[in-house]
Amino acid sequence: MPEDRPPYPPFTRETALQKVQAAEDAWNTRDPERVASAYTPDSVWRNRDAFISGRDEIVAFLTRKWERELDYALRKSLWGFRENRMAVRFQYEWHDAEGQWWRSYGNELWEFDEHGLMRRREASINDVAIAEADRRIHGPRPEDERGIDIPLQ
Repeated sequence: MPEDRPPYPPFTRETALQKVQAAEDAWNTRDPERVASAYTPDSVWRNRDAFISGRDEIVAFLTRKWERELDYALRKSLWGFRENRMAVRFQYEWHDAEGQWWRSYGNELWEFDEHGLMRRREASINDVAIAEADRRIHGPRPEDERGIDIPLQ
């Protein structure tokens, strides 16, 4: 029995925005199993310089990521969509074990199967050191900030 993860493609603007917010919410849990369940069992990723294939590798990758990227908090923003594909901008903030804060800026390309599961994810990401006082992402997005675009810088 195939797994389903609505909304399903082809996406409308409304359903694409729902999909992006659902992904942001899941990633902000920092629960690798929960995040991986939104991907096909054979999903393929490129994340920076890492090539990942399948849910087991996704879980292992995310486990390592969140052991290193402490107090991770993410914002995603829909850039564009067509049929079963989306382009998404994102920013997240985190600190390392030494206490240095970072803001990571990125772009993702997503492709979904007919059941609403992501089968392909390509992410390009750059990290910028920031002072703790310059943080602007503090935990999951509050309800009153949903739908607000993220700034460029």
